[in-house]
Amino acid sequence: MALMGASDPLGEAEASKEKPFLLRALQITLVVSLYWATSISMVFLNKYLLDSPSLQLDTPIFVTFYQCLVTTLLCKSLSTLAALCPGAMDFPSLRLDLKVARSVLPLSVVFIGMITFNNLCLKYVGVAFYNVGRSLTTVFNVLLSYLLLKQTTSFYALLTCGIIIGGFWLGVDQEGAEGTLSWTGTLFGVLASLCVSLNAIYTKKVLPAVDGSIWRLTFYNNVNACVLFLPLLLLLGELQALRDFSQLGSAHFWGMMTLGGLFGFAIGYVTGLQIKFTSPLTHNVSGTAKACAQTVLAVLYYEETKSFLWWTSNMMVLGGSSAYTWVRGWEMKKIQEEPSPKEDEKSSMGV
Repeated sequence: MALMGASDPLGEAEASKEKPFLLRALQITLVVSLYWATSISMVFLNKYLLDSPSLQLDTPIFVTFYQCLVTTLLCKSLSTLAALCPGAMDFPSLRLDLKVARSVLPLSVVFIGMITFNNLCLKYVGVAFYNVGRSLTTVFNVLLSYLLLKQTTSFYALLTCGIIIGGFWLGVDQEGAEGTLSWTGTLFGVLASLCVSLNAIYTKKVLPAVDGSIWRLTFYNNVNACVLFLPLLLLLGELQALRDFSQLGSAHFWGMMTLGGLFGFAIGYVTGLQIKFTSPLTHNVSGTAKACAQTVLAVLYYEETKSFLWWTSNMMVLGGSSAYTWVRGWEMKKIQEEPSPKEDEKSSMGV
């Protein structure tokens, strides 16, 4: 997913070994910090756009549509720039092919559900509860892997899912006890978790249609989303609400909207960058730690007071997610280390 010149993985591995430890540690620190800053800033900015008393703009679909439009334009601009400066950038050429767009369409529907339900969840719940509200992604991953792919899950992985579910229900209970629970926002959070899981599954199926390019897939997903959002904007009356919006001509408003789109585009890049400089396992651990920091920042920023059980629910969700990541990583490593049946036969025959 790098924007700069493509590189050979083997060369990267050799180069990383040659780099001094302090330099590699500094690179990793900067990349992880960039991921944290981008992700946390995007959540707080989206909360401002979706539910700010100063804006009083009730158009969540339009906010999501505009972010998709910004991403589409950025992808096309970078593709054009890469064509003009082939030695400076490595970005795939993007040309709208209706046949490819139709192939990607089923995934785009899931993608629309994912980003829309994410924003609707954030609109109705606080930033502090946002991570707990969308915490069932791992559980849906396990469930859908079994139902759609017929993949079974180990007992220990199921145990970590049980911890996540327990943390989710405790969080819902504590939000209700404090009088801040939004069942609408919680439902949107569950639907967002489901769509995130479906998105991961269908992405693997659709990638061959875009030659395995994540950036091409991003482009087609957002183009399809822009088209499909238009009738929703009309049906839900958001265009009328936007026309009556008092700050429609405000440069500050459009600046914040465009910044939200830039963050939406950037999060895909910095996620890939973090995985490149660390590993998928470290990326998941970093994401869990980021969620914890985001929750603490939200409580401090909005000057909220939370009970011990509320914090316990968050720790259960974050701890269960981390444990699941560790268990799956351990299981994959164990599978890789086990000799294949053919190798066993060869060794027994003395070959």
